[in-house]
Parts: sequence; structure tokens; C-alpha cells
Amino acid sequence: MAAACVLLLLTACTPAEPGSRATGAASTTSQAAPTTAAGTAGGPQEPSAPATTGTPPAAEPAPGPATEQASAHDDPARIDVVVNKTRPLKPLDYAPSDLRLPNVPLGPGGDAAQVRESVAGAVEQLFAAAAADGVQLTLLSGFRSYQTQVSTYQYWVEVNGRAGADRVSARPGYSEHQTGLAVDIGDPSGACNLSACFADTAAGRWAAENAHRFGFIVRYQPGQEEVTGYAPEAWHLRYVGRKVAADMAGRDIRALETYFGLPEAPDYR
Repeated sequence: MAAACVLLLLTACTPAEPGSRATGAASTTSQAAPTTAAGTAGGPQEPSAPATTGTPPAAEPAPGPATEQASAHDDPARIDVVVNKTRPLKPLDYAPSDLRLPNVPLGPGGDAAQVRESVAGAVEQLFAAAAADGVQLTLLSGFRSYQTQVSTYQYWVEVNGRAGADRVSARPGYSEHQTGLAVDIGDPSGACNLSACFADTAAGRWAAENAHRFGFIVRYQPGQEEVTGYAPEAWHLRYVGRKVAADMAGRDIRALETYFGLPEAPDYR
């Protein structure tokens, strides 16, 4: 994903995407999402964060690689949905019905960073825990609609060509941000936001070590490009529920595809 400075400007022009990349090309998951979204499914079948949202908890996926068919991870209303270059959302224009903006410090584009209700509470807990440890986080991006992704992807096609765009931005309907389960985080300085150097900041290191405690994984990790299809993105967190996140961390499983026993997805079919 193009330089971080370019990405931050995309809030006002064209957003970046899933996994957002701001290393040599441009962040694939970075930009801000629309502030509203029409729901196309019932509420998400997911646990509420044990925090202050008041949403009754639902059952989380049981720890351990899934033994079900891959279709078990196709439902975009579930927190165990897997979206990648070979697994588009069904329907392609899916949008959650219960989006809200977490009550946390916001970075550029963060005023549109809505997520599902049950995820918002987990975001708030994660930010509060980081602050208690003396680490400041900012929220940069959350839900991104299908139509927003159309313009985002087209922007990168115009900048890098189709092949180049596919390395840094998800095609419409293939974006993890569209599930309402993913966020991009930064720190107040903004110096390394949506860039590879974020991994070496206090915020990036804290998230890598602690995100699982609140049900999040760092979705795109070093050495996993041939599995996930994207370069490392220390700022892109995906909510999977506390049980799965803790189990993945405990067994050092770095890719959601590996954990659920799904095929690798290095490129589109």
C-alpha cells in the first residue's frame, strides 16, 4: 500500500484495504468506512465483549481447528467467517445490521470506523487495557461497505494496475472490513500508521502481545503471505472471539485459514 501519508489522505478521497498495506504499495485495509450501513442479515451470531455493551453473550466457536466443511465458515453473520481471495462474502454486498462507533480515541478516518455491536465493546476494552499499560492507541478504520470497496479497489487499479491492486487491496466483496469484524489501529503520533514500521512501535508491540486477550488476532502476520494472500499488517486486527484468539496464541497458529483447516489463499482464482 502506497506510503502511509498517501493512505491517510484516502479518507478524503479513496480508502485503502484488507489487510491495509502501507509498506511499498498502499495499505489494503486502511481507509475509513461509511457511517451507516443497511443490514442484510439478522444480528451477528457472536459473543458480546464482556465489557459495557450490555449485549447478551452468544456461543463462541469451540477452540481447535474446525472439523466441519469449509462452508461452516461462509456465513458473514458469524464471527468464525473466513474471508480471503478465494472466499468472497455471500452475498457480495453483505452489510451487518448492528454497527456502532466504539467509544475510543480516533485517528484520521476513525470517525467512520464502525464495527458490530459485540465487537465495539471488545475494542473499547482493548483500548482501555492498553491505556492502563501506558500505551495509547487510535482507531483508524472499521466497517467498509461494498460500494466503498468498489471505489477503493478502483483507485488502486488506477495507481498500480489490476495485478498491483490485487497485491494491496481486496476486490469488492472480498474485504474482511466488510464483515464489521476488522479494525485498523494506530497511535497518536501517526508516524507509522498503516506502515510496516508500526510493528516496531509501542502500540504495535502491545497489540501483538495482548490483542488475543480481547478476542482479536493480528490477521496478516510475517511469513504467512502464501496462506493469507497479504503482506504483514501489524495494525489490522480481526475479531474471532476470546476462545479462538487465545487458542491460536497458545499454539502459535498465525493464520485463520490454518486454524480452521481451510485452503491457502495466496491469490484470486
